Amino acid sequence: MRILLIEDDERVAAYVVKGLGEAGHVAEHVADGRDGLYHVAGEAYDVVILDRMLPGVDGLTILQTMRATGNRTPVIILSALGEVDERVRGLRAGSDDYLTKPFAMSELLARIDALGRRPTAAPSKSTLVVADLEIDLLSRTVVRGSRRIPLSTLEFRLLEYMARHAGHVLTRTMILEAVWDYNFDPQTNIVDQHVSHLRQKIDKGFDPPLIETVRGAGYSLRRP
Repeated sequence: MRILLIEDDERVAAYVVKGLGEAGHVAEHVADGRDGLYHVAGEAYDVVILDRMLPGVDGLTILQTMRATGNRTPVIILSALGEVDERVRGLRAGSDDYLTKPFAMSELLARIDALGRRPTAAPSKSTLVVADLEIDLLSRTVVRGSRRIPLSTLEFRLLEYMARHAGHVLTRTMILEAVWDYNFDPQTNIVDQHVSHLRQKIDKGFDPPLIETVRGAGYSLRRP
């Protein structure tokens, strides 16, 4: 599963991300409530693990915003607030489960598995379209015009991320965190190299070009 962890305690976050990875899940971590809102609004996840007390925007506000905008992604609240009234508040705000700290990783994984077995109300969107570019998320295929474009796994993840945020400027830091799961600067031009390779496949021989370099900021997949 693809899982978003919104947790400001770095020690807890490292423990959870490591445990999720060892269990075969793909985990993304953000430590700020505002970043959490940005991710849940623009990305598709199978489960969100959400702390209650966060800088920027608190966990219940994130949860209520998700539900108010029709986002039905399963949410597990992970919080030190373990009193009955607090658990009830979390569940009534729209969470699917509530686990108090400290917790056992095995229990968290079991709860994630239980959510994964629940039937979904409706299938998620399986195709992203930007101009004449079509990205099939189920078959992992990319077509522009009538030409099928073969991409590596990493190139596909990069293009998918850009397409989900088409029209927005994505900084190198944002791309590193979303595509490579880096929470630090590797001091290389890895993002520029991969965007350049992707541009050769997506834009070469087509008009108009879709991948735009925003000088001093990052990159954007344009909507002509």
